[in-house]
Order: sequence, then C-alpha cells, then structure tokens
Amino acid sequence: MKEIIIPSGASKGLFILGPILAIAPALAAWAVIPFTEKWVLADINAGLLYVMAITSMGVYGVIVAGWASNSKYAFLGAMRSAAQIVSYEIAMGFALVGVLMAAQSLNLVDIVEGQAGGFWHWYFLPLFPLFLVYLISGVAETNRAPFDVAEGESEIVAGFHVEYSGMAFAVFFLAEYANMILIAALTTLMFLGGWLSPFPFLARIPLVGWLLQDGFIWWAAKVAFVLFLFLWFRATFPRYRYDQIMRLGWKVFIPITIVWIVVVGGMMQTPFKHWFH
Repeated sequence: MKEIIIPSGASKGLFILGPILAIAPALAAWAVIPFTEKWVLADINAGLLYVMAITSMGVYGVIVAGWASNSKYAFLGAMRSAAQIVSYEIAMGFALVGVLMAAQSLNLVDIVEGQAGGFWHWYFLPLFPLFLVYLISGVAETNRAPFDVAEGESEIVAGFHVEYSGMAFAVFFLAEYANMILIAALTTLMFLGGWLSPFPFLARIPLVGWLLQDGFIWWAAKVAFVLFLFLWFRATFPRYRYDQIMRLGWKVFIPITIVWIVVVGGMMQTPFKHWFH
C-alpha cells in the first residue's frame, strides 16, 4: 500500500509504462504453455515461436524504466541489464533450435509427445549441452544470482528500478518471478518430458498408477525441481563480474550451441536418429 512516488524530473508516462511492459510479456507467454495434453489455453502450431517473440519484449520494460527515471544509477542499471538479457537470449534461442530439430515441430504439445516412452527418451540426454546452456541462460535472462549485476548494490544501488516504490516496485519483482516460473516450465517442456512420467511402468501399479495418472502432478514436480535449482544457485555462487558474464554468453554459450546444432543435424542422418521424434 506504499505510495508510488514519481520523481519530479521523470517522464511520468514512461515511468508508469515501464513496469507494465515488464510484466505483460511475462504473463502473456502463459497463453500457449500446456500443463497437460488437454490443459492449454491456446494450442497453436507456432507456440514456441510465440513464446520467444513475446518474452523478448520484456527487455523494453527494463530500458524504459531506466530511461524514464531520469537517474544515472537507474540508466546504468538498465543498460547493464538490457545487454545481459539480449546476450543470453541469443544463446537460449540457439538452444531451442536443437529442440526444434529433434521434435520437428513448433507446437509445444507435439514437442512433449515426442519425448514419450520414459526419461531415456527425454531431450535432455541427446541435447545435454543445449539443456545446460538453456538452464544457465534462463538464470541470466531473469537477472537471478549469480548473474544479478543489474542490482550491483556496491556500484549502482538497485539498478534500473532504484527510483520505483510501492506497487510499481512490486510489479518488477512479480515479473521477475513470473519469468522464473516460465523458464522452469519451458525447461520442463523442452527437455524434461513435460507432463510425461519418467517411468511409464508406474501406471500399471494399482494404487501408485491411480495417484500419478494425472500428468499435471509430474509437470508441477519438474517445474518445482527447476525452481529449486534457481534458489540453490542463488545461495551457492558468488556474483560474477560483468565482463565474465558477457564473455560466458558470447564466447562460450553461443559457440557451444552452434556446434551442437551441427552435431544434432549429423546425428539425425545416422542410426542415432531413433533418439529423436
């Protein structure tokens, strides 16, 4: 209930628009996320393309907030955060190209169903480097520790949202956590079999099979596991320097993803193609 204070030198319209631009894409992306094969709001053929397009707009909220605040600290924080988001978005996009090659579909339900048959059919095994790149890039994309340089307290106070208060401040953090859950859900759908059981034979056990027949339980458990990793990383690793973060994104992750896409393309022309859909 704290008052939203708008600095006298700030651009009022853009100052209010910043948090809206941050949270709107984070919520809109959920329109195509399937919880089970039946529980999906919009089962469109280009679901993954929609997610990538809509989530890439979140960076505008950061830039607009930093610029509209009319504060050098906020502006520096916005530039650092925007550069980080854009850098790791490229690596995430390349990582998903490998999934598209394996599933041969942009539809999220089809991608999950291509992993049917137990956890040894899930894409995280043949695409393990891409899985690691996507997961770590997701941590960086959401400005979570150890990549939270947007909030380098010793250098730029609280970063791009330093001038915000009240609900406008809370909306930024709501967007951050909505994006965290979204990344966890996408990791689950792309690499961990979505709502599919890791052990199909469990369905034949009378009581256990009845309890676990709802795929939503598996989906929620996998998403919770990935979110646990987010929190675990935050409690374990120290914050990276900014130049280390940029080097990791541009000189390590992007080359790894490009090389593994070539490897996947080669594997799909060999007897190993049975690993994929």
